[in-house]
Amino acid sequence: MKPAARRKARQFATQAIYQWQVTKDSVANIEHQFLTEQDMSKADVPYFSTLLTGVVGNSEKLDAAMSSSLSRKLEELDIVEHAILLIGVYELLMVSDVPPKVVINEAIELAKSFAAEDSHKFVNGVLDKVLRLQQFKS
Repeated sequence: MKPAARRKARQFATQAIYQWQVTKDSVANIEHQFLTEQDMSKADVPYFSTLLTGVVGNSEKLDAAMSSSLSRKLEELDIVEHAILLIGVYELLMVSDVPPKVVINEAIELAKSFAAEDSHKFVNGVLDKVLRLQQFKS
């Protein structure tokens, strides 16, 4: 799959995870809504589904994996930053075919697109710490 299609999948996944965080609607409903109401023709749709279901299904595990790398409490995270970090941590820990450098760069781009002005620096720092901790454990 082309990198641009994966990038689009991550963008849609960020929005879908944000929606899940706000509405607490089921993943199936959110996924169906995105597939029927968004133009996903340029996105890697299977990867979007993998990210959405993987993040939501493992959110507690992902929060635990990132909590020691945060400079503030998990509850104090901006909801958009949290969605982006969930995707990044999921990809770092559970997706073997995406290099860590790509994961971090993509998360930075998501933060630049969707989050507050300097969020990309925070996202970069957290994912870098998560990666270093993971490499230390390996």
